[in-house]
Amino acid sequence: MLELESLHKKFAGKPALEGVSFRVEEGEIYGLLGHNGAGKSTTLGIILGMVAPDSGEARIGGVSVQQKRAQALRAVGSIFESPCFYEYLSGWENLRILSSYSGPFDKAAAEDAIERVGLTERIGSKVRTYSHGMRQRLALAQALLPMPRVLLLDEPTDGLDPEGIKWFRDFILGLRRERGMTVLFNSHLLAEVEQMCDRVAILKKGKRVYEGSVASLQSEEKIFELEVDPWPKAAKFLELQGCKILSDGRISMPPELDPAVMVAALVGLEVRVSSFAPVRHSLEDLYLEITR
Repeated sequence: MLELESLHKKFAGKPALEGVSFRVEEGEIYGLLGHNGAGKSTTLGIILGMVAPDSGEARIGGVSVQQKRAQALRAVGSIFESPCFYEYLSGWENLRILSSYSGPFDKAAAEDAIERVGLTERIGSKVRTYSHGMRQRLALAQALLPMPRVLLLDEPTDGLDPEGIKWFRDFILGLRRERGMTVLFNSHLLAEVEQMCDRVAILKKGKRVYEGSVASLQSEEKIFELEVDPWPKAAKFLELQGCKILSDGRISMPPELDPAVMVAALVGLEVRVSSFAPVRHSLEDLYLEITR
């Protein structure tokens, strides 16, 4: 559905992107990660035709953004950088005016989008009275007005409270479930990305340094943290069972071993077991390892 091929871009002679390539399949939720200045916003800008690459190409549904921008973006909705509205107009008037810039205003589609994002009761109020969360919902309604097949989101949960972040996550997952929508977004909230995305790419200094599925973060190796007493006695027994001692209180256990059996055996050896918990390798662990 979305394909980037060897994108290069420099600003004032300084590389912003160096050969970035990746594909987002139809119905996939894909996360774009990286530190500030890594090239995330430049990448989204090129996909939207707002930034011209020095070389390379972005294609949406097989159509080149650089060669046929209007056609390529026909089924794309987006929130790019900070959404801007006419503060003195109502939410409804903003939607009507802003959507008319790209085509005819569809009243029924607008009402559906407003209801979906939960703004029905406040859509007649002036935007200057909106909270940050309400502005984000209005921006999302605007992005949904073209009835897009692809949604591009630039830091969509920035500044939202935990309740707003959860609402956004459930909303995006619902769109994919109901419409099979393809979503590409960048975010600094790694825990949210991990819960939402099928795959992620990590950019560092304009280069793609990682791409993979979120599910693959969990390796076959089982790592556990233990709180036992005495530790030397427990460690000696666990080593005899084939476990690898990683550090005091942390082991790697072969897949065929059952943690419950190990705990029972330790208790039988008169080892006090206060905790025996699996260690989950998170997206944050991977991100920090790569970006450092």
